[in-house]
Amino acid sequence: MKRLTPTFALIALGLTLAACGPVNRGLESVNQPLVTRTDYIFDVRAGMDGLGEGEGQRLAGWFDSLQLGYGDHVSVDDPAGSPPVRDGVARIAARYGLLLAAAPPIVGPVAEPGSARVIVSRSTAAVDNCPNWSRKSQPEFAASTMSNYGCATNGNLAAMVADPQDLIQGRSGDAGSDARTAVKAIRTFRDAEPTGKNAPQIGSSNIDTKGGN
Repeated sequence: MKRLTPTFALIALGLTLAACGPVNRGLESVNQPLVTRTDYIFDVRAGMDGLGEGEGQRLAGWFDSLQLGYGDHVSVDDPAGSPPVRDGVARIAARYGLLLAAAPPIVGPVAEPGSARVIVSRSTAAVDNCPNWSRKSQPEFAASTMSNYGCATNGNLAAMVADPQDLIQGRSGDAGSDARTAVKAIRTFRDAEPTGKNAPQIGSSNIDTKGGN
């Protein structure tokens, strides 16, 4: 029994070391992208006839300062519900290739009368606590994946996704719309005329193929 005591101590030590870090016996990684949203607000003077004088220019300058682009969501909170106001903001957002969101997020009421609030929602995605080497790969007595499992794949996905909100809820489309979008570039390439179609042919009367003076 005295000879077995050190062996039992080593096994207990090995079990203690193997238990470090999260236990995940499934194939889905615990290292998932975390999506964070930030809402930027900008109040403009507005009336039933649309945006006030000079407000469109101010709004465009604000969009420029935010470097507005794909992945951002623009919405309008107008207490008066004026369609010309929404249309005016939509025309400016269209310069940046964006459409207005159907409904604005809840960021508080518009306090000043005769004004409307333009909201830009911007999301970022990242995988926290990665890389994570808290759990050793060997010895492994719990049949768990490594603590770093999924960090690289999900980290790349979070970095490459154009709109991080798509990681929370995917988009729905009309039947066949995805297929038409996928082949649009191919159709454009096939329908385009060859770049050298109207170029002079070698051997024609107006080309000197012998060189010289």
